[in-house]
Amino acid sequence: MSRSVSRIPTVVHLSLALALSLGLAAAQTAAPVVPTTAPITAPGSGQGAAQGTGPGTNGILPLVSVGERWTQNTESYTIRVGTADAGKPLGLEVYSPALNLTDYADGRRGAGYFGDELYKKNEPFETVFTLAGLGGTVVERHYQASREHAWEALQEGGLPAGSYTLTVRSSGDGKNSFALRVASPFALETSDFSVNARDSTQQDLLAARLSVPAAWVGKTLSVSNYDVDGPQEAQTWVVQPNGARADLTTSGDGQKATNTFVVTQALVGEWQVYIRVLPTTKQYSNAVQYSFRLDNQPVTARVGGFADPTGQKLGNVLKVEVVDPQGQPIVGASYSVGSDNVVRPRLPAGYVPVSAAVVEGQGRVVSSTELRVNPGNARLRFVARPPQGALSIDAVAIYGDTRLPLTNVPFTLAGKTYAAPITLPLNPGSYGVTPGSIPGATLPQAQSGVVSDGATGHVTLEYLVRTEVTLLTSPDVLGACDVAQLTAQARTDFPYKLPSTLNLNLPVGWNSDYPLQARGDLSSATPLKLKVPVRVCRSDSAEAVLAPVGVRATGDVGVRDPSGVNVTRAVQNGARVHLAKTAEALASSGAQSGPAQQGYTITLQITTDGSIDNLRILDPLPGGASSPVLRGPLSVQGPSLANLRPSQDGDSIVLPRLLPGSYTVRYTLFTDLPADRVVTTPELNW
Repeated sequence: MSRSVSRIPTVVHLSLALALSLGLAAAQTAAPVVPTTAPITAPGSGQGAAQGTGPGTNGILPLVSVGERWTQNTESYTIRVGTADAGKPLGLEVYSPALNLTDYADGRRGAGYFGDELYKKNEPFETVFTLAGLGGTVVERHYQASREHAWEALQEGGLPAGSYTLTVRSSGDGKNSFALRVASPFALETSDFSVNARDSTQQDLLAARLSVPAAWVGKTLSVSNYDVDGPQEAQTWVVQPNGARADLTTSGDGQKATNTFVVTQALVGEWQVYIRVLPTTKQYSNAVQYSFRLDNQPVTARVGGFADPTGQKLGNVLKVEVVDPQGQPIVGASYSVGSDNVVRPRLPAGYVPVSAAVVEGQGRVVSSTELRVNPGNARLRFVARPPQGALSIDAVAIYGDTRLPLTNVPFTLAGKTYAAPITLPLNPGSYGVTPGSIPGATLPQAQSGVVSDGATGHVTLEYLVRTEVTLLTSPDVLGACDVAQLTAQARTDFPYKLPSTLNLNLPVGWNSDYPLQARGDLSSATPLKLKVPVRVCRSDSAEAVLAPVGVRATGDVGVRDPSGVNVTRAVQNGARVHLAKTAEALASSGAQSGPAQQGYTITLQITTDGSIDNLRILDPLPGGASSPVLRGPLSVQGPSLANLRPSQDGDSIVLPRLLPGSYTVRYTLFTDLPADRVVTTPELNW
């Protein structure tokens, strides 16, 4: 099959010293070995002398990319940049990257014929050169048809340390011949590649160089060729380190031929792979593929190294800078060039274009991401900025209905610990924010902060403060209207200051001349206290309340029953009546309508030694209350033969008939008066 690509200026024939750095070892014991001729170089290039190969003989052996019906649709070459060579000029240049219509399609094959062939003139043909590394595409160039052969720069500048792959892929029914080179100390390496054997003077054409290390001794090295089209077209062979020549089997049309060599110590060193086009050839150029395997695993060899023809310089040197606003190269950025000479940057995710400029050469700015450049030497510059977003993180204490800003609050974001409040510059995206704990507060849930380009996202860490309140009474049992000491205290483990108010609420019948409120900053270091003496005239509970959170505590004080009064009278028929009046405070009856009132059980204990009709007990209600004093229903207990149905007449209680014995009259007195003012002195009459 005649599939290959090549280009050369019409003034001078060029040679391509495709140097392969892999080791080959040969162990063929068949036919005798014949010394090879010298490798081919262009006259005046100095390449032959530099390689120690003797004078040049005007041979040409380009690489080739075939668009259709080929064993591989992409040619691939590896460039390794060591740590010591990082940043050194790569000098990756290509000769005749575009398919030259004058080579074949237009039928004008002349002295400059380089092997380009287009089999369907009216169909498009394109070749794409792409250099990529772990960070993505470094440069991508698209070439279609042209009418000249010229050198062009693909990547002149340096690269970070790493392994890079140059791929060449053609689309369309044809083949595009080209030559590649890189600056020292770099090399182009590949295990499978295609060359274009094109020659009319039957010279020895160097295809590749293989370096065989001592580690390969005892292993099997295989060299394959594909689609030479038979022994009448060309011969191919290897020259081993000892100078011996070992012929390779010639592959047929669309076929593959493989020769194997067992590596011995004598075969360690550089091997050279050659091809020679024979006078019996019927093709202008012939695409041939070579492959190299060691124990059936791919091994790479050096190719490339085409020297400048005499007097010819790079025809189109396109230098493209993709930098940030400070002029520093953007890591991971690259560019692409279309067949219409439109150059576009390839930016890492999130980067925002800023500007584009033609620094040298001719062209025009279409937009910040597009430059149209005229053929010739040019230097272009694209400026882009990294995504400029930010995330603001602050923290607050939720304390009642107030939100108190906090400082120096730890949190974790993207594996790093920071202290809020802070604003962090970040690339656009979503970020998890994990809050740190604060004593005396609940730990908030982790949150997500969203960052957009040109905007600041916001996350607030909300800590709910925990507090406690106690209220102590001393003593907690006393006589009516005696003084008790009430001590209220609010405390927290929260280390930040919390403006607070501690209030003491007293029930009816309790009073104090001291302030019932304390204000201050509550924290783990400074509890808030309120100590107040209170006169307690009835059993009840005081309440301590912490504002603004509403946390509260109660303290009880019991009041002993108030003193009673005794009345003794001589009544009708010489009988004597004794009356004892006592009061006992009831437990609080809860919420009531109207003013708060206290309940007392009033007991009238009556003892008589004679019979009495219509005993009238004058029992006045206490005065001085702020709300009406009410007397509840009467209950009477005594001898069963007595008339125990009492009646009331104003403040008088009338008992219709008493027999000798003891009687108990009870009722509930409702009043807001303290205990010491509840008991009034009764009087007896009849």
